[in-house]
Amino acid sequence: LTAAVVRDAATGDLALEGGALVLADMGVCCIDEFDKMDESDRTAIHEVMEQQTISIAKAGITTTLNARAAVLAAANPLYG
Repeated sequence: LTAAVVRDAATGDLALEGGALVLADMGVCCIDEFDKMDESDRTAIHEVMEQQTISIAKAGITTTLNARAAVLAAANPLYG
């Protein structure tokens, strides 16, 4: 949902690849099965909704990406 560090197969360099929330900048990100999501992912989504940015510190890459997106989340009821 946020971003991932990937290794370029050709050069071997590390690169930052934006996730769904970064790609939805200035748009809408629709998330299904919100109730089955990991707690760490929900925490990342809260940062996006509050600050409209994503802070990344992975594999020596530290940056802040814009994620000015509306979040539409759906979950199944517990006893529904």
